[in-house]
Amino acid sequence: MTFVTSNRHKFSEVSAILRDHEIPVEMASLELREIQADTLEEIAAEKAREACRRVDGPAMVEDTGLFIDGLGGFPGPYSAYVFRTVGNEGVLRLLEGAPDRGATFQSVFAYCRQDGSPECFPSAVAGVIAPECRGGGWGYDPIFIAEGASGRTYGELGDDKNRLSHRRMALENLARWIHDSGNAL
Repeated sequence: MTFVTSNRHKFSEVSAILRDHEIPVEMASLELREIQADTLEEIAAEKAREACRRVDGPAMVEDTGLFIDGLGGFPGPYSAYVFRTVGNEGVLRLLEGAPDRGATFQSVFAYCRQDGSPECFPSAVAGVIAPECRGGGWGYDPIFIAEGASGRTYGELGDDKNRLSHRRMALENLARWIHDSGNAL
């Protein structure tokens, strides 16, 4: 199966998680058009359709969003744009003085074959936004603290992030679907 992404960090996480399920994955670095929509499922499904047309065989894509309670769910489906334009420091500035730092990190993987419609596999991990950037990682990892992470950000968890991440949960649902339904890779 081909995972279409231009993000090597994301590919590394995805391939490590799917390796646990004996599902081989290749990376195709293609820029896909990202529609503006209200849900991650809509965005992922459309990207999967395009990816499927552009690769030879089944394709998978992911769309993620950080939904911050104190900001009314923002940035949500606009998370990539917000990260590119204001980064983690900008998000932290938006939350200055906010009493509610609750957040949900969501992931949707969409899988598509040339002869079918995309299948979507959503997941979500609840947590909070840290008061400052901590640890390494990429994207929102330095500011998101997942429930069950002992107060550490994804960025502070290192490789342990993969055991409790939103990405793992969605990929485990995808892997179960592939194995249970006999869908060919």
